[in-house]
Amino acid sequence: MKVIVGSSNPAKYKAVQQELFNLGFEDCETVAMEVDSGVSNQPLSDEETVNGALQRARNALENSVDADFAIGLEGGVVLGSTPSSEVMVCNWGALVSKDGREYIAGGARIPLPDAFKEELLAGKELGDLMDEYCQRKDIRKHEGALGIFTDGSVSRMEMFQHVSKLLMGQWRFNEKKQA
Repeated sequence: MKVIVGSSNPAKYKAVQQELFNLGFEDCETVAMEVDSGVSNQPLSDEETVNGALQRARNALENSVDADFAIGLEGGVVLGSTPSSEVMVCNWGALVSKDGREYIAGGARIPLPDAFKEELLAGKELGDLMDEYCQRKDIRKHEGALGIFTDGSVSRMEMFQHVSKLLMGQWRFNEKKQA
């Protein structure tokens, strides 16, 4: 089996790779492929984030000749989604199989500092804000905002691993149903 991940970000690629292993696909070839998400660098809604994940999966599958399926993972933010918080992190994934079936799944959602809202609306990416906030580099490739604001309880990779599990579970369910 061959799976394409529509990103070379280690948090995304390793999440898919680890979940494939956990689900018993030890011999699966997993390929990271940088593809266009078709959305802004910082998606600002669930809809835009889902579309980014779908486009990543579709583009990765189109650029592969022999993949069984492709997975696109996208992180975004939602502004004004709950009464208690104006800014929330959101995460979505999409799996597109070689026979054209598409699956989506969402991940964890936690509040971000209200001070981030203005800069996000001005076009700044959450990853850049996190680097400044933590005085470190490449937070998005490691624990992510989720890892920072949960004090390491849940990393960005673990969150994307959960989304990957939801996607692959849907795919496996339909594979069994088709058989």
